[in-house]
Amino acid sequence: MRFLRQLFGSTLHQYVMAVVLAVLVVVLNVASGGRMLTPSNLQNLVTSNAYVLVLAIGMVLVVVIGQIDLSVGSVAAVVSMSVALLMNRAGLPWWAGLLAGVAMGAAIGAFQGFFLARAGIPGFITTLAGMMIFRGIAQWESGALSVPVPEQFVYLGAGYLPEWGPTWTGMNNSTLVLGIVVAALLGVRQQTSYRRHVSRLGGEVQNWIPNTRTALVVLVVGWLTWLFGSGRPTTSFPVPGLIVLVLVLVYHLVTQRTAFGRHIYAVGGNSVAASLSGVDIRRVQFAVMVNMGVLSALAGMMFAGRSTAAGPQDGSLWELDAIAAVFVGGAAVGGGVGTVLGGVLGGLVMAVLNNGLLLLGVGSDLSRTIKGIVLLIAVCIDLYLRRKDRPSIAGRLFAGVQLNRTPSPAPLS
Repeated sequence: MRFLRQLFGSTLHQYVMAVVLAVLVVVLNVASGGRMLTPSNLQNLVTSNAYVLVLAIGMVLVVVIGQIDLSVGSVAAVVSMSVALLMNRAGLPWWAGLLAGVAMGAAIGAFQGFFLARAGIPGFITTLAGMMIFRGIAQWESGALSVPVPEQFVYLGAGYLPEWGPTWTGMNNSTLVLGIVVAALLGVRQQTSYRRHVSRLGGEVQNWIPNTRTALVVLVVGWLTWLFGSGRPTTSFPVPGLIVLVLVLVYHLVTQRTAFGRHIYAVGGNSVAASLSGVDIRRVQFAVMVNMGVLSALAGMMFAGRSTAAGPQDGSLWELDAIAAVFVGGAAVGGGVGTVLGGVLGGLVMAVLNNGLLLLGVGSDLSRTIKGIVLLIAVCIDLYLRRKDRPSIAGRLFAGVQLNRTPSPAPLS
């Protein structure tokens, strides 16, 4: 364990989850007779779970500020249904429908954010009401019927990166370029983050640590690039997966490299200290809920594209999948702790488990039981790795902040 902490440092939980994911893939691949690690199955795994990963990215921020959003599935359903109806009955172009869906999601997020940030109603209650309200609206406007979406939406939810260039590479060139870019970005991140961390602590740089991390990342990304890019003709890395990768990059930078990201962790870690240090808590809560509404809308439209239609029952229990992904990824129930990368890793663990059990022919009853046990084990691992005396991100941010409270008067003698 000491060696692992030295190698991976503060990101140990993320690497442990990555190892768990790898072991799970290997075990399920052996148990299924090699059907897990095939290009077609991996492409299907990404396409069928991309919407959950999108929701998990937004849910991480909600959980970090100490809240829970139970309405994400209903919001996704009402937005995808409304957009499908606008495109079919009002003749709205697909790109205008996409923009309209994002605007609807933002409006719904603002509606729920108002009650959380301004009225002071806990997010659990606010979004529970929203779950019922928007589910009812989706069923009412659909008339209990599915509504088809245009071909461009199908590409959004189930398309593949295009083929171009020479054939001597032996794989889809778009996927190859994507793999090179991802490997380069992750490799540079391993080098820079380690050196920045050592410089901040005033320690000595040990080159074997970032080099080992970089080598592991490049090997994994290279292997996945070959698997996704060497499938049957006309297939490659799925477009929904590309959307998830872009969102992960953007939200990782926002949460780890911006003042707003630090404010999110501060609000969840210690709202009193955050308020006294000048953080507008209401503004942060409102923005996080608006963001969750936008990502819910995007997830709903992606799912409608994959299904080629928007249905009144879309989004059922999606909130549970997103919440499970976040907690498996290492977020803390009390807020202040959690990362976008961890949430996506947690979502991939649950997706791989679900896909593997399906390949093995396990029934839905036993499958749910197994996933529940995995969730409990993951939380136990997180509690073990996160020592009680180890401060949260917010705790480190405000370690030097002194609360200027008015001292109590001395007792009369």
